[in-house]
Amino acid sequence: QVQVMESGGGLVQAGGSLRLSCTTSGLIFDDYHMGWFRQAPGQKREGLSCIKMNGAGGTDIYYADSVKGRFTISRDNAKSTLYLEMDSLKLEDTAIYYCAADDGRVGCSNSWAVQYFQYSGQGTQVTVSS
Repeated sequence: QVQVMESGGGLVQAGGSLRLSCTTSGLIFDDYHMGWFRQAPGQKREGLSCIKMNGAGGTDIYYADSVKGRFTISRDNAKSTLYLEMDSLKLEDTAIYYCAADDGRVGCSNSWAVQYFQYSGQGTQVTVSS
């Protein structure tokens, strides 16, 4: 059984930073595309970023325009952990943030696809205050 678990959310002032983490079980982490999406109250899901192994020992990464330059996704395959470093947080970043995993059926060639990945967690709340 695949499990995805996010952590690291919380309350932060505008301009501050948070780092989200995501651990998985029941899958071979290295073989999966990983990503983050979020959903704010009354809003649609928004794919933020995805990261995949590119077969040359490196990673390919994609970001939504709304977070490009402020958020950094990374993965530690040895720890089967995904991260999202969020800097310069804005009020509009307030949302529930979800980690997601894909075995390749959806693919990681842009950020919006993350919301369609097969597996995701329960989410972690990020609240940015003024």
